[in-house]
Amino acid sequence: MTEKLLFTGKTYNTGGRSGGTRSSDGQLDIRLSAPHPAAERLFGAAWSACYIGAVQVAASERNITLPAGAEVDAEIDLNVDDGNYFLRARLNVSLPGLDRDIAQQLIHAAHAICPYSKATNGNIDVATNLV
Repeated sequence: MTEKLLFTGKTYNTGGRSGGTRSSDGQLDIRLSAPHPAAERLFGAAWSACYIGAVQVAASERNITLPAGAEVDAEIDLNVDDGNYFLRARLNVSLPGLDRDIAQQLIHAAHAICPYSKATNGNIDVATNLV
């Protein structure tokens, strides 16, 4: 298989958590004020969008039609322990009307498809909940 670049997201930040971030295409332009959990919110937004897409791919590979209203609610925690910062995440997945066992299979398969899940695998605690 030959690697193919699909997209490069470019952002620029000034001032860290007390500054601002904008994307090269202007679609994202956020001013931050401390304390502000924007980084965790942005990460959760990106991960949940990618993850629901991965659930859709997993369903398609199995010839399963996802129900209307399929959703992922991401919760990203920023923690500190003795001066060491770390993340913890919960992905709450709703697949209304789908058999629970099938839904669990799709959720499990999505982790092997979603690049955010792959990047965080073994690096942060992640709980995936079918709601």
